[in-house]
Amino acid sequence: MSKVAVIYWSGTGNTEAMANAVAEGAKAAGADVTLLTCAEVNSAAAYDAVALGCPAMGAEELEDSEFLPMLEGIEPELTGKKVALFGSYGWGDGEWMRTWEARCEEKRIALAAASVMANEAPDDDALAACRALGEALAK
Repeated sequence: MSKVAVIYWSGTGNTEAMANAVAEGAKAAGADVTLLTCAEVNSAAAYDAVALGCPAMGAEELEDSEFLPMLEGIEPELTGKKVALFGSYGWGDGEWMRTWEARCEEKRIALAAASVMANEAPDDDALAACRALGEALAK
């Protein structure tokens, strides 16, 4: 059974709702899932797969007081693992996600599924995409 961590930061609850859907998808596919806020994470070493969720903040960037320091701490452990990204945004066109994907590529972190973005609160399609992302990480 694969061990999947779903790690997120959420300010309004939108990214948290997405994280719950990712966790549901991974559980449904048979994974042992741990749902964590970024403040609860010191290491990703114990997991086979990691889903990372963060909304767009400021000028379309990752949340920098809690999420970014946690990400910087675990990035070396993500090489060779299945990793996927998700998050919500309220403006712009998803530039923060493209920047985040490029960051992963630079750090040799391979993404196992297409990233999922939701404009504001995730709708049924976004939640279904999150569940599919979780399933992809569990396989």
